[in-house]
Amino acid sequence: MKPYRFAGRTAVLTGAASGIGEHLAYGLGHRGSNLVLVDVDAPRLTAVADRIRSAHPGVTVQTIVADLSDRSTVESLATQIRGSAGDIGLLLNNAGIALGGRFDQVSVEQFETVMNVNFRAPMLLTHALLPALRDGSHLVNVSSLFGLIAPPGQSAYAASKFALRGLSESLRAELAENGIGVTTVHPGGIRTRIAESALVGVDVPESEIEPNRKLFAALLSYPPDKAAEQILHAVAARKARLLISTSAKVPDLLARLLPVGHARIVRALTAAAATPRRDAIKK
Repeated sequence: MKPYRFAGRTAVLTGAASGIGEHLAYGLGHRGSNLVLVDVDAPRLTAVADRIRSAHPGVTVQTIVADLSDRSTVESLATQIRGSAGDIGLLLNNAGIALGGRFDQVSVEQFETVMNVNFRAPMLLTHALLPALRDGSHLVNVSSLFGLIAPPGQSAYAASKFALRGLSESLRAELAENGIGVTTVHPGGIRTRIAESALVGVDVPESEIEPNRKLFAALLSYPPDKAAEQILHAVAARKARLLISTSAKVPDLLARLLPVGHARIVRALTAAAATPRRDAIKK
């Protein structure tokens, strides 16, 4: 498959208002892609689009505000994109949401919200926009470190990201014969807003919410602009799989070497990371 060509082609990007998505948008604009940017945060999305238009006046930038947890909204979004974007060179399913809490601490509705945003929305968009992906196009699905391992307290997020990984790997085999590439991305601890925007299980004790959020945020240290550039390089090279940062590569290696035993190591590391938090709560 030939290297992907960005300039003059349309890229559809979800989760474009912050984090990795924001920097993907900047990188795509710099490479000359026309953009359809989607996010639920209208003010941030507008600011990102304005920066790109200012820096790259020759690039067309369309913004769409959409809540990807709602099925009818996603279906309307797909119809709108099909009607305005024409052929699509690149579809990047990047939007995601996290949920903290053990399985017995989260509601079914919360679990479904995470599955809807992280898996159902990419599935629906890909299915609807597939006819617009021509020979030489490319699909990117942003899974996660938790699409490689499944730590305690992340049942919904891990389930959604494992599902997205499975869909991506199957699609890569199916779409290759049509000249369409697929890249599955597994970021580690990227410095994004996912910690502050994460849902919290309805039955998680109030005393644990803020310490847990701070602990989660502290683990997110890898620069999002660097992650975005790695993704775009992977697209250009038509890579099947991209692991970003040591925090994704080491757990992936553990899971490969110890398909069952790695879970004990993950549990031990999770408990060790939480110990200072519990001590702080007692004080």
